[in-house]
Amino acid sequence: MNKILLSILCILLVFESKSQAPFRLRCDLLLNTSQVYQKGIPVNEPLESAITQKQQFQFAFISNKQPHFSWEIVNSVGKVTAYRVLLASNAQMLKQNKADFWDSKRTNSNQNKAIYNGKLLEPGKIYYWKVQVWDDKGKVSEFSKTSSFYLDSPDETQPFAYQPLAAEIQEPTQIIQTGPDSYFLDFGKDALGQLTLCLTSLESDSVWVEVGEVLESPARIQKNAGRNIRYLKLPLFIKPGTHDYDIVWETNEKRNSRNPILMPDYIGEVYPFRYISIHNFKGTINKQSVKRKTVFYPFDENASSFTSSDTVLNQIWDLCKYSMKATSFTGFYVDGDRERIPYEADALINQLSHYAVDAEYSIGRRSMDYLIYHPTWPTEWSLQNVLIAWNDYLYTGDTTFLKNYYADLRNKALIPLEGKGGLISTRTNKQTDEFLKTIHITKTFDNRRGLHDIVDWPQNGDVIGDEKEYKGENDGFVFNTYNSVINAYYYRNLVLLQKIATVLGKNEEAQAYEAKAKKVYNSFLQTFQDTKTGIIKDGDSTNHTSLHANMFAMAFGLVPKKDLTNVVQFIKSRKMACSVYGSQFLMDALYEAGEADYGLELLSSTAHRSWYNMIRVGSTISLEAWDKVYKPNLDWNHAWGSVPANIIVRKLMGVEPITPGFETFQIKPQFGSLTSASLQTPTIKGPVSVSFNKGETSTTMKVIIPGGTHADIYVPADGKRKTLSINGQSSNIKAQSGYYLLPHTKPGSYAFILN
Repeated sequence: MNKILLSILCILLVFESKSQAPFRLRCDLLLNTSQVYQKGIPVNEPLESAITQKQQFQFAFISNKQPHFSWEIVNSVGKVTAYRVLLASNAQMLKQNKADFWDSKRTNSNQNKAIYNGKLLEPGKIYYWKVQVWDDKGKVSEFSKTSSFYLDSPDETQPFAYQPLAAEIQEPTQIIQTGPDSYFLDFGKDALGQLTLCLTSLESDSVWVEVGEVLESPARIQKNAGRNIRYLKLPLFIKPGTHDYDIVWETNEKRNSRNPILMPDYIGEVYPFRYISIHNFKGTINKQSVKRKTVFYPFDENASSFTSSDTVLNQIWDLCKYSMKATSFTGFYVDGDRERIPYEADALINQLSHYAVDAEYSIGRRSMDYLIYHPTWPTEWSLQNVLIAWNDYLYTGDTTFLKNYYADLRNKALIPLEGKGGLISTRTNKQTDEFLKTIHITKTFDNRRGLHDIVDWPQNGDVIGDEKEYKGENDGFVFNTYNSVINAYYYRNLVLLQKIATVLGKNEEAQAYEAKAKKVYNSFLQTFQDTKTGIIKDGDSTNHTSLHANMFAMAFGLVPKKDLTNVVQFIKSRKMACSVYGSQFLMDALYEAGEADYGLELLSSTAHRSWYNMIRVGSTISLEAWDKVYKPNLDWNHAWGSVPANIIVRKLMGVEPITPGFETFQIKPQFGSLTSASLQTPTIKGPVSVSFNKGETSTTMKVIIPGGTHADIYVPADGKRKTLSINGQSSNIKAQSGYYLLPHTKPGSYAFILN
């Protein structure tokens, strides 16, 4: 009996010593690598059989013979000290905790990731892996569930892992019979997709089908909403009986002439529409009669959420979050349906907003790789490559892109265009053919040779008014030989190249970039700053000052502290005198300057030049411009209009990485006039939650920090409420610069109450 009790006790002790297993396993940053799709629809087909039927099924593309593995851990694990990864050629072996390809053994590391270091992996086979971790008390976790992936043959055109496109079958949310033989249908939201009708007819007949994005009046689609706001009217011949009819979209010759990203054959062509009208159909239409197949890159609807006391802001969040899903339909960050071409500026904003609402990083990498070799013509767009690459590293902690493209990133910074004082210019005859080849420009763009400064877009336009003083979207910016906006970007490039070179162990180059950055900083202020006011001028030979010259300088750290007040006042005087693209840097600048109230005012504005105006005109996806009066050829599915998605997360709620891969991050909210707000945002380490509520007698702020991370938590101080408690315990932390700071806080849940 004693031996039996002792055995039971030993079993219980072993069970107690195990913590929860790691979860959400990633291979080369991809989740769900064993998921199989059929024409975009997730199916239960095993990966083992799907790989033998590649014409019928799709699954994750992974070709790296030394894949990178990562995982999440529960926030009850204070600190990870080691991991053990097992990788085998069959799942049964892993069930016995055996591995014929790689057993990392217990490997001391505080990281939630590992790089494969076993036997050579062979393309054409499936591999299975799992992981367990140890904490700082020596407690070992259970092994994770097994994850599997198929290793494909290398493809030079696709150096990074990616998922196939996904799809959903949707029914209309509303059906109205508008006449004896006519119906109107609404799917609730605009989307890029395909249309199938299941119609029953007693005879052969011709039916007219209309699809569109905009309503002219209730239950009537607008035919001429704009040059790129979509509308189609198509004939459909129907047969007697019940049959399915797939609508075939017309070929867009203009778009195809520009070498767009093409839809894969397993999906086929898509078209943006929300509304459908069916005319001359003598049968009955119900929800089963009409189906829309929407197409997008795999998207986790539950990864993020936001709500606040401002109902307008809540609607704007929903608009921007959905825009990330809806505009991912090609598997790349593209400019929208009009061209379906990746642009660097679109990719930068798309990347930040996508990271804010879903922890998905592969579409960004595919886009970055594409843009390295398929650049566009604006000077600033070239300078955004370094910013995008740094964001990738900061959010993933993975150096792969930096290592593979370091030389290209250095070239994209345009150092050969340096002139006086180390500043750069595109107007000093230094854009030689040899130089352009280094940044992969081998053709002209709309009869333009080389790079041309853009500042904002569109540059021209006729509409001005109470919210707008100058034509176009660049606030009357005066282009000079040396341009302040270009050189603000250039300074930021040098700062980031110094960081990148340091990460890659190129210390001498890092020192050179640091020296260049200091030189450019000084030259920038000497050349562009008004010595009396501190305000930034547009160029080296003009006294004109624009919103853009000042907001870019402030966003990139080029405004001395002593001049911030004057520059902020000037920026605020210009209101929203920039495009939806420029608003990214305006909002960054304002929140960096602590202008939370004004930042919130712009975010939740209902003026004509606002995000709410996109909702008011009827769109459910962010627009390319504030309104078509400012850009008549705008489209209604443009992700660079989604700036609030990342600003709400990064600045208003204050969640930003400090060190790569969210090893450490900050929660430094600037709630402004909000009385309550609640956010969940995903990270590579797991979801971060922040909420607050300002009551009559106390203010409560709650946060959840995922496992494997540490956070610097800034609790906003309240002049009236000076007693801080943490998880019910009184605290003697003193407020400084408007916050109570809890540095390097370990994973877990925290409640802060100010009384």
